[in-house]
Amino acid sequence: MASTPRLTKPTIAVLEALIASSTASPAWGLSICRDADLGPGTVYPILDRLSERGWVKSWDETSPHPGRPARRYYELTGAGRLQAAEALAARQTRRSRLGLGLAGGIS
Repeated sequence: MASTPRLTKPTIAVLEALIASSTASPAWGLSICRDADLGPGTVYPILDRLSERGWVKSWDETSPHPGRPARRYYELTGAGRLQAAEALAARQTRRSRLGLGLAGGIS
């Protein structure tokens, strides 16, 4: 089983963007940047780390795309989706036990 990446705020934002995407409408790099509210210099290294761990698969756009470069699509693998959900749930459980609210303050 692949190791769990450090769940930094940017990593969590990227995972949430990937979880929100679907196979019918997979996420591409700049859409993840937009949805996670992060720059490409943050998002692409995170995607690379998630890919190295087997959490994410990617592929190039093959359909016609006039007027713009081909997109690179990203999707959580089956194992990646499961591991991401488990890691995010465990993080939320730890935060709840510590009494941390959504804004990170004491409830």
